[in-house]
Amino acid sequence: MKHVPPKSIRVMLVDDHAMVRRGLATFLKVFDDLQLAGEAENGETAIQLCAEVLPDVILMDMSMPIMDGATATRAIRQQFPQVQIIALTSFKEGELIKNALEAGAIGYLLKDVSADDLVRAIRDAHAGRSTLSPEAAQVLVETASQPPAPGLTLTEREREVLGLMIEGLNNIQIAGRLTVSPSTIKSHVSNILSKLGVASRTEAVTLALRNRILS
Repeated sequence: MKHVPPKSIRVMLVDDHAMVRRGLATFLKVFDDLQLAGEAENGETAIQLCAEVLPDVILMDMSMPIMDGATATRAIRQQFPQVQIIALTSFKEGELIKNALEAGAIGYLLKDVSADDLVRAIRDAHAGRSTLSPEAAQVLVETASQPPAPGLTLTEREREVLGLMIEGLNNIQIAGRLTVSPSTIKSHVSNILSKLGVASRTEAVTLALRNRILS
C-alpha cells in the first residue's frame, strides 16, 4: 500500500528579528507535515501577507515595532477566522498574555519552548486545540485569583456622582447639578459605598483617589 504523506500545515512566521525567523524556518524543514508559508517582520506586514498566503497557523511575536502582535492577531482573526495564531514571545507578563488570548490567539508559548513542544502546539492549533506554556498558565491562574480592582462595577451615573463627591459636593448639591431628586442621589451614594466596600463618603473619596478610579 502506497504511503500517503500527511497534508502539510502551512505556517507563517511573524517576528521583527531575522535570526529568530531563520531559526524557525530551519526548524519547520525538519518535519514532513510543516511547511513555511511566509515571513513578516511586524504586525502590519503580517496582515497583508496573511491575505496573500492564507496560512493555517501563524507563530506571532507579541512585541514588535509599527504594529504589535496582539493588534495584528485581532485583525487577522476578524478577517480570516480559519487562521490559528500562536503567540510566541519572550515575555510572560499577565497583561500581554491576556491581550493575546483576548485578541484571539489559540496558544501562548515562550521562545525557549522545546522543539517537540512547539511542533505539538502547531499541530494542536491546526486541530483547534489550545496550548499555553506552563508559565503563561500560572500567570493566568494568579490573575484570575486576584480580586478585581475597586470601581470596575460602578455604573456611568455612579461614576458621575462619585466625581462630584470628590469635588466636595453634598447630596443636595449633586442632585441640583444632575437635576435629579436628593433621594435618587442618596441611593446612588449608598450603592457606591457598597460597591467600593467602604463605610463613609470620606473613605469612598480616598479610595477613588488612591486607585484613580475615575482617571
